[in-house]
Amino acid sequence: MKLGILGCRGIPNHYGGFEQFAEYLSKGLAERGMDVWVYNSHNHPYQNSEWNGVQIIHCYDPEFKIGSAGQFIYDFNCIIDSHKRNFDVIYQLGNTSSSLWYHFLPRKPYKICNMDGLEWMRSKYSSKIRKFLKYAERTAVRTNDLLIADSEAIQVYLQKTYQKTSVFIPYGATLFKEQDVTKLASFNLQPNTYFILIARFQPDNHIEEIIKGVLLSKTQLPILVIGNYQNSHGKYLFDTYHSDQIRFTGGIYNIDTLNQLRYFSKLYFHGHSSGGTNPSLLEAMASSAMICAHDNPFNRDVLQENGFFFNDENHIAEIILQQKNNIKNSVWINSNIERLHNIYNWEKVINTYFKLFNNISLK
Repeated sequence: MKLGILGCRGIPNHYGGFEQFAEYLSKGLAERGMDVWVYNSHNHPYQNSEWNGVQIIHCYDPEFKIGSAGQFIYDFNCIIDSHKRNFDVIYQLGNTSSSLWYHFLPRKPYKICNMDGLEWMRSKYSSKIRKFLKYAERTAVRTNDLLIADSEAIQVYLQKTYQKTSVFIPYGATLFKEQDVTKLASFNLQPNTYFILIARFQPDNHIEEIIKGVLLSKTQLPILVIGNYQNSHGKYLFDTYHSDQIRFTGGIYNIDTLNQLRYFSKLYFHGHSSGGTNPSLLEAMASSAMICAHDNPFNRDVLQENGFFFNDENHIAEIILQQKNNIKNSVWINSNIERLHNIYNWEKVINTYFKLFNNISLK
């Protein structure tokens, strides 16, 4: 069975959630003997045609020149290329291009779409773009053979809004066990004496509210703000808040480094709010971090009650003041690890996909 994965910027991950997911899924499926192909942007740092048994196809991506609109051109280029690959299944990560390009998809392959979160709810978009994204969501529901929901809350939403069934398959995370406190030296940090957040710089990830909450708390502890801040929102935040306490590190993509920073942090802030299961939240759980997440149904769906939840900077300040002691809540941490074993387990996730794709190929 030949599988094509479209909709991410490429593997290995140098960008975000879908790329992380595609990296783990494609590698796991290839190890199980599946013929897996992943599309990469032409300027992705990894330029080889094969990675851990996964075939890589590079397609031109003008996003670096023209911004977000370039992603639609990149998706179109990938779809056109897919006509000559003879895929049995095409798995699309996200639905933002569906309303424009679904007519151009090859007819033969079975088409699956991971619906991701509720993109049309993102505050960074204008009202016109949000209407378009809502239309894209409806189009994806209508035109794909099967929908994947990575969150049970998204599965309920699809059923309630569109009366459309979907298959719930979450993301996974690998339990972090190789703690090494010496890795903090390069950041001039000591264990349990700093906060951390990892996110793309966009308003609906609530980075500014988290920074304001840290400042409002009057704590002397620093916060590491990890992510590529070279877009307009990131530059605004850097110019406004950068200091010895508010430390913008840029993007960090080494998973061991991120795990060490998460594990030894006092609090890990997770501000994502647009829906779906976010891989960085699972990785924080896997790193035994104390988590303070934006209060929304999607984050609660993952964490249950095993963390702090915030709505604004005042609430964040209150939580920080509550956490003046150095004791981590072992009940929360152990419960999160148990949920990783039972639900958000890469081995289970990949096996579920492997079975799903093989069943499709037998039809």
